[in-house]
Amino acid sequence: MRFFATKFSRIFTQLLSFSLLSLPVSSESLTVKHLQLEDSMPKARAEVALQDRWNVEALYPSDENWGEDLQRLKGSEGSPRWPDLASYKGRLSEPATLAQIFERLFSLDRQLSKIYTYAHLRMDEDLGNDRAKSNYGVATMLMQDFQLETSWIEPELLRMDEAEFKQLAANPTLKEYKFYLEKVGRRRAHTLSPDQEELLAMSGKALETSQRAFSALNNADMVFKPAINAKGEELPLTNGSYLLYLRSPDRALRKSAFLHLHQGFEGHVNTLCELIQGQVEGHLFQAKARKFTGCLEAALFSNNIDTEVYTQLIRSVKSQLPAMHHYIRLRKEVLKLDAIHPYDLHVEMIEGEETSMSYKEACEAVVESVALLGTEYQNTLRQGLVQERWVDVYETNRKRSGAYSSGCYDSMPYILLNYHDTLNDAFTLAHEAGHSMHSYLSRTHQPYVYSHYPIFVAEVASTFNEQLLLRHLLTKAKTKGKKAALLNHQIEGIRGTIFRQTMFAEFELQIHRWVEEGTPLTPSLLKEAYLKLNREYYGPDLVLDSEIGVEWARIPHFYYDFYVYQYATGLSAAMALYNQVTHSPESKEKYLQFLGSGGSRFPVDLLKIAGVDMKNPHTVESALGRFSELVKELEKCVH
Repeated sequence: MRFFATKFSRIFTQLLSFSLLSLPVSSESLTVKHLQLEDSMPKARAEVALQDRWNVEALYPSDENWGEDLQRLKGSEGSPRWPDLASYKGRLSEPATLAQIFERLFSLDRQLSKIYTYAHLRMDEDLGNDRAKSNYGVATMLMQDFQLETSWIEPELLRMDEAEFKQLAANPTLKEYKFYLEKVGRRRAHTLSPDQEELLAMSGKALETSQRAFSALNNADMVFKPAINAKGEELPLTNGSYLLYLRSPDRALRKSAFLHLHQGFEGHVNTLCELIQGQVEGHLFQAKARKFTGCLEAALFSNNIDTEVYTQLIRSVKSQLPAMHHYIRLRKEVLKLDAIHPYDLHVEMIEGEETSMSYKEACEAVVESVALLGTEYQNTLRQGLVQERWVDVYETNRKRSGAYSSGCYDSMPYILLNYHDTLNDAFTLAHEAGHSMHSYLSRTHQPYVYSHYPIFVAEVASTFNEQLLLRHLLTKAKTKGKKAALLNHQIEGIRGTIFRQTMFAEFELQIHRWVEEGTPLTPSLLKEAYLKLNREYYGPDLVLDSEIGVEWARIPHFYYDFYVYQYATGLSAAMALYNQVTHSPESKEKYLQFLGSGGSRFPVDLLKIAGVDMKNPHTVESALGRFSELVKELEKCVH
């Protein structure tokens, strides 16, 4: 069970997926330089070797087995499905009774999480598979019913006198749930009457319509004109192949992919604008219903994050924009361009350096890179990647785009990739492996109630592992050019994760403020605002093609209720922790303790276990200082 049951969603990241309600990538290397038509065409799933497909059968051997478990769990056909839950109403002031309903509650939550995980993994294998979509819909509706039938629990607890509630929470019988009850107690001012809570719970699925519609349009229905390379050859353009083309040294291909992808979204811009408007209005509805001052406060409240952390991040990054502008000028110079465009921001700056990496090579490198964290951590990851089939490796027809780590308390941590043998794909594997090991250790060391770590700390372990992989590859760099290529990769990581995600965060804050003020969102308003931010963040040297103004329409994170800023804070924390761990064995143990702490504390306090204070702006500022140092170091390598 989670607070604010109406906020049921699945958040991908490139994307990280948590289970259940918290929410909600020939063995020869392929270089982009030799990309051919057949290389970029998604395969049929049956053509992918078994060892390169995730082992969903470990959850349920078949859909039939899943269906049997579903029937066992779904309870009565009528309403309520689980009438035994309602039998506890009016008795929650009794410590023993409260312990009993918590045991039943989290047991059901755990079992439903397994049902849901299998359904969403199968659907993501093929978003056009009607049976998988139907099963996912059934699982989602079942969980919606579960939210509805449990929506009375927290309001009843919070109807108690505050002193009585505190006394109950301190009872030894409820020792396991002490922090959980502490979080409930914080919500007193934002919890409604039981009837109102039930009504909000009933609205939950409807409020997610915009997000689901965007996902269907983006992942299944959107069709783009082919990209065209310098030879005039047409290459199929998909969400999965887009970034691959942007990294190509063929500038004609990059430009064509950029223009055709964004023109595809431009063709649906009015619909996409309405979807964004609907999603933000849903956020505002929930914030007002729960008596918050605004959407940002509502989104950050449950994790006990001060809104100043969000706004301070934006201020800190904007104070360092001259370093970004300098990097854009350097990139333009090294690439020998008369003018630099958005489609020139992803191509490798260092020519003549082989940066492709097969999936097998990437697995070996990622496993070797984590040796610093100890034998147990390293062996667990090796077994998961090589033997237990945690990963669904390659892009296939109608498979969900991007990458994420998912799973549940009773499963392995699953990883979805769309691997194209690039260096960036290898870092994506390291990133998702970091998420998965964080999940693995949280589930290993915490009871179910605290096994879901909060989103705010989610990007720390993933980006920490990227730092480890970079360190490992730098030790193997034999030439100045290879070192420069890796330095630039880290620079690009900071650009994409701190600068770019903060730009997204500022845009997201603006569109929420407009809706809060009653300003209708229109395509022209959003384009103008998005162009202005790009101009400010990237500086005068970047030529802003008009198509970049519609990029907001293809960013799924804008549907996730103030999610993206946590990429920036997460990498900042990870860089600080990486610096500590590489210099102190004691810091390594603290970091592993943090990974095993799950959600047993508020996120700011979890990071303090590892040795980082996110309330101090120095954490973000030091990461931005490192960015400036890296740009200067790269400049020396290329001159």
